[in-house]
Amino acid sequence: MRHDLSITFCGVPCENPFFLSSSCVAGNYEMCARALEAGWGGIVFKTIGFYQANEVSPRFDTLSHGGVAFGGFRNLEQISDHPLEENMDVLRRLKQAYPQKVLVASIMGETEEEWTKLARLAEQVGVDMLECNFSCPQMTKSTMGSDVGQSKELVETYCRAVRKGTKLPVLAKMTPNIGNMEPVAIAAMRGGADGIAAINTIKSITRLDVEHFSAYPDVDGQSSVSGYSGEAVRPIALRFIHDLAKHPQLQNVPISGIGGIETWRDALEFFLLGARNVQVTTAVMEYGYRIVDDMRDGLAAYMENKGIRHLDELVGRALPHLVPSSALRRDYRVLPVIDRDACVGCGRCFISCRDGAHQAISWEKTTRRPDVLTEKCVGCHLCTLVCPTQAIHPGERVAKA
Repeated sequence: MRHDLSITFCGVPCENPFFLSSSCVAGNYEMCARALEAGWGGIVFKTIGFYQANEVSPRFDTLSHGGVAFGGFRNLEQISDHPLEENMDVLRRLKQAYPQKVLVASIMGETEEEWTKLARLAEQVGVDMLECNFSCPQMTKSTMGSDVGQSKELVETYCRAVRKGTKLPVLAKMTPNIGNMEPVAIAAMRGGADGIAAINTIKSITRLDVEHFSAYPDVDGQSSVSGYSGEAVRPIALRFIHDLAKHPQLQNVPISGIGGIETWRDALEFFLLGARNVQVTTAVMEYGYRIVDDMRDGLAAYMENKGIRHLDELVGRALPHLVPSSALRRDYRVLPVIDRDACVGCGRCFISCRDGAHQAISWEKTTRRPDVLTEKCVGCHLCTLVCPTQAIHPGERVAKA
């Protein structure tokens, strides 16, 4: 069986759905060329504009988790620090050298006139698509970035300005620094956007230096609120993708999924919730461009196992299984079962249930054996999550009295 990883996004054919997102991993010709040679289906080039960034040093920080250095990643980086003319030349050369790949120009203006001019210039150099960056959380001007992306009126206005300057497909990149993304996304579509990209990074402070009372990254004793990315933000990104895909006014709108994608399985979750392609940055910063091999091979193997020929068949497949909390069944409990052979007697289930749940596990000190008190157990399954040996698993379903 042939497994087709190609997909059409906003009318543009893509050889595979794996793109680099607009960031420092796609910031010059040499880097982008190596990524495309490595097998990425497309690139969203680092955001360009008339504004030229003057960056701080250092500008990154991480939170480690489970031995993984980039459990969460924070950055102070803004849009491109190269002149607009230089960036346009790079885009022109990339499209000439890799005509079969998808090249997206990420743009950011400060006025309607700038948005229109940037759209016109990007189309002239031959890119396939535009992405409007309404979402960078660490811009030094309130007229740019996520401050704009929280305003329905500004997003609609700037999408209209971009549409005035181009006939290319236009994506509006959404900020997660907002309660509900759908109203802004609807405004973007009303303004002429063809699709939505989500999410950008989340405003954050990662760590403090408690000796000197400063924060990381430390820039001469100071720091600033800035964007958080990496695997830690993936659940938040998935929630926003779900909300966009399920909204009646956004159904069938192409979505580019972004946020904490490291593996083929991570990407698959975005497809199942309605995304038609995915964009990656933080994982590339940690592991390099080579991860696209694992993404392509892993997704192809999954499709083979499921008997799925085309990627289109996976898009949105999980949406019917996600319902409002009021629609969930509440008439039974699933009791946990403890596997005595796998249990090592660590007591973590007992402590967690006693101090954090419903006191439904007993503990025999001499034998170091836990037991489930079925009359008290509510079936929350905290015990299954804290067990280090996976010795506890779901068991019998019992109707509530």
